[in-house]
Amino acid sequence: MNIPTVKDLKRVVIIGAGFAGLQVAKKLRRDKFQVVLIDKNNYHTFQPLLYQVATAGLEPDSIAHSIRNIIKDRKNFFFRLANVYYININQQKIYTNIGELNYDYLIIATGSVTNFFGKKNIEYFSLPMKSIPEALDLRSLILQDFESALLTNDIKEKKRLMTFVIVGGGPTGVELAGALAEMKRYVLPNDYPDLDIKYMNIHLLQASSRLLDGMSEQSAKEAYKNLEELGVIIWLNCLVQDYDGKIVFTENNKKIESANVIWAAGVKGAIIKGFANEDIKRQRILVDDYLKVIKYDNIFAIGDVAYNDQNKSYPNGYPMTAQPAIQQGNYLVKNFNYLLDKNVIKPFVYLNLGSMATIGRNKAVCDFPFFKLKGFLAWIIWMFVHLISLVGFRNRVIALTNWIIQYLQYNKSVRLIIRPFNRKKNHLKIN
Repeated sequence: MNIPTVKDLKRVVIIGAGFAGLQVAKKLRRDKFQVVLIDKNNYHTFQPLLYQVATAGLEPDSIAHSIRNIIKDRKNFFFRLANVYYININQQKIYTNIGELNYDYLIIATGSVTNFFGKKNIEYFSLPMKSIPEALDLRSLILQDFESALLTNDIKEKKRLMTFVIVGGGPTGVELAGALAEMKRYVLPNDYPDLDIKYMNIHLLQASSRLLDGMSEQSAKEAYKNLEELGVIIWLNCLVQDYDGKIVFTENNKKIESANVIWAAGVKGAIIKGFANEDIKRQRILVDDYLKVIKYDNIFAIGDVAYNDQNKSYPNGYPMTAQPAIQQGNYLVKNFNYLLDKNVIKPFVYLNLGSMATIGRNKAVCDFPFFKLKGFLAWIIWMFVHLISLVGFRNRVIALTNWIIQYLQYNKSVRLIIRPFNRKKNHLKIN
């Protein structure tokens, strides 16, 4: 990898530049450590707003920021664009597509990937939304299908092209359903005046008995009501069994014809090969209260990929969201500093600051530790929190400008098919 070895510095290798890994890379002391950050992309993605890229609300460069620009002019810091495919724990070495690298400390912050729960047909035919390329594919597919619907006289095919099935009623599914419903109401009738928009249907399928499982019952009911008012068809206790590219099959024998299935039903840790089976639990890397991978004193896992079941409040591990990832990254930086100063290392304690989801214009829900909000005020808070969380002043300005224009004009201005989505090519690539 062409990274020099410094005699008096321990080398810390961080794999992943998501919310967790980026905190460590930015804040770790470089007078005591050589920091090497590795990621498969040269940018950091603000994933909570991917759905807005997919629904033509934002351009991708407004939710992404160059890693080299975030961490620049830093002594003893190196970034490498690479895919890590194996960790040799005994030799303390990682293997990548651009070479191998030894480490003194290894921090795994690879995040999560879409979990299809072993359903091969669904993985083959549906679209996930965990990255900017996937969000752009979805945006292109949505617009292309409306163009195709214009060209067909077959009503059944027209309906299939204009029917969207979102699987998963968590924050991503709810926000995506709301955004599509607003496109149907305010945007698409103007773009396609010669297309009967009544054929467009948005189905939201949730396997459990309520939406937003991680939020309060009050917020779940409010989200349900708001989505219904927007015309979204919601199916609870509806487990998807299969999808053949044309028909969605559910456990209760319901069938929905659709050319567009968006999978937002779950994630799993992005685990790199090299760990033993006992190091993995619930498809995440098992860590102790200090975020150290069990059995290894110099390997840590943070963010979505890490799993700790010792906290009674979170018996199934901490939520796979940005908030725990950021806190774990900051915690690990402090622990490395404690390590240098030979202070007592304290266990990680997660502070739940709350959760939120937006349903659409002037509609959102917020659960904070001591109170709950809904409606316009919750929507304003949601916008503010997401705006200040974006990396870079330029990104904030672009996002805010787009939101103001959309609010005033009911217009999503980036409805561009820049890179056409090819279903057959995509399926071949998956296999």
